[in-house]
Amino acid sequence: MPKALPTELLEHVAERFRVLGDATRLGVIRTLLDDGEQNVGQLVERLGTSQANVSKHLRILHDAGIVSRRAEGTSAYYSVTDPSLMPVCAIVCDRLREQVADDARTFAV
Repeated sequence: MPKALPTELLEHVAERFRVLGDATRLGVIRTLLDDGEQNVGQLVERLGTSQANVSKHLRILHDAGIVSRRAEGTSAYYSVTDPSLMPVCAIVCDRLREQVADDARTFAV
């Protein structure tokens, strides 16, 4: 088990979880992980939400250091830069799948 973080760093950990605790932001991250670098228009089309909404969430993710922004002409392209997201997402998603399967077995009885 990893060594416990000092108490002073717990607020930083809590802030990271707050940033990740939004379904739209998770959708942005998933899209960028699945499809690679995207601009705002591509994310709007893929997520089916407004440009203002996508831009707001990209700003939050960028400010948190989770995504990077690359300018090309008049467009900005975003990609995930935090390598910890893949294993964290895998752990959480795998555990949720287990729980759903356990619940299904429980209710099937």
